[in-house]
Amino acid sequence: MAGRMSDTSKLGGKDCAVAAQGHDEMVAIQKRFSAHMRNPEVNAGPAFIESRRLKIYSDLVYNNIERLALSAFPVVRSLYGDKDWQELVRNFICIHSCQTPYFTEWGGEFINYLENEHPASDSDQPFLLELARYEWAASALFFSDAENPASMIKHDTDAALIDGVPHLSPLAWPMVFSYPVHKIGQHFQPHQPSADPVCLVVYRNRADQVRFLECNAVTGRMLELLEQGAGASGRDLLQTIAIELRHPELAQVIDGGRVILEQLHSLDIIYYLN
Repeated sequence: MAGRMSDTSKLGGKDCAVAAQGHDEMVAIQKRFSAHMRNPEVNAGPAFIESRRLKIYSDLVYNNIERLALSAFPVVRSLYGDKDWQELVRNFICIHSCQTPYFTEWGGEFINYLENEHPASDSDQPFLLELARYEWAASALFFSDAENPASMIKHDTDAALIDGVPHLSPLAWPMVFSYPVHKIGQHFQPHQPSADPVCLVVYRNRADQVRFLECNAVTGRMLELLEQGAGASGRDLLQTIAIELRHPELAQVIDGGRVILEQLHSLDIIYYLN
């Protein structure tokens, strides 16, 4: 055994050099192949691969990603003509380096691209990023592994809603936008932000249906406090909000807040521990 190891070590330097050269060549081929997949119109593929085969691969890459984009962002897609949409998808493929291997997380990568790398285009609407975030929230909630705490929801009296401690469901995401993204479509495309922030909560209920609720300022603030993990009773939350609003009638805020808590509770946006 010792003798064989000694013989091998004599050839080790040469073998390592050959292996290193082979490795470098393989890396160069892979980089060239990858560059061609990202943008076949600009980057030539490896010369030893038939162009017909390269086209099959590059078409598969583009078509799969384009289908993912269409399924995750259908409203965004509807606002682009075919040429502009194809350019948007192709630019994403060319520029962005995805950090996740999971298709269900792909939309987050597209959001990252739009926010940090997307070259502005005349075909882009000013609400593009916000609309994409809204659409992705609905898609991400649909695929989320989080459990709906329906089994812990406590159906009780109005007093329990006020005096109990409400918790925000892990499947309820409060979001604030400058544009009314939940109304945008081919027939409604605002060019200016709304006068007031648009407060929405996107959520998945016990029936695994993804829905949204448009919120007023009081509901939005309550959800914000719950998202921060206030750990306060419904009454304490409403008292905090009343003080912030400088509302002269605390009882009125409590009465209105009871209705809000009941609605959020019935929609599975909040829950109470037993």
